[in-house]
Amino acid sequence: MAIREILTDEQPVLRKTSHPVTNFDSRLHDLLDDMKETLAQANGVGLAAPQIGILRRAVIVMNDDGEMMELINPEIILQEGEQEGFEGCLSVPGRWGVVKRPMHVKVRAQDRNGAFFEAEGEGLVARCFCHETEHLDGHLFVEHADKLYTTEELDEMMAQEEEEES
Repeated sequence: MAIREILTDEQPVLRKTSHPVTNFDSRLHDLLDDMKETLAQANGVGLAAPQIGILRRAVIVMNDDGEMMELINPEIILQEGEQEGFEGCLSVPGRWGVVKRPMHVKVRAQDRNGAFFEAEGEGLVARCFCHETEHLDGHLFVEHADKLYTTEELDEMMAQEEEEES
């Protein structure tokens, strides 16, 4: 296993469409293992293969239990409700934006051996399903945000919110 470099938003590969995974072999297993290690090291909640320069339809998403889910060739098959909140991305470091996403999402995907399965998520997990699958089609969250905030601006806004609630 190896920690891979996470590409940032100025890299053209992040704007390209990923190819379906057709070989469920040791190369795919190594990629998934590297993605998990890279995500853990970056302290993120999701990572798509294009973010490490691989144009394949593979993503890792943290579930509510903190376990990493592997989703190969994921497709969103159900979206319900709505949530709005701050979103960031490992490929857009230090910037955050308010993004609307569905509250509940169901995906159909394959596991590392090619078996199909379905997974559902609420809240943050639903947001991650949407965010990471968009990477596979060459899209970034910044396309949905009206304004981007720095980490400092976000921290200041959160501190003001806490003061107002006290």
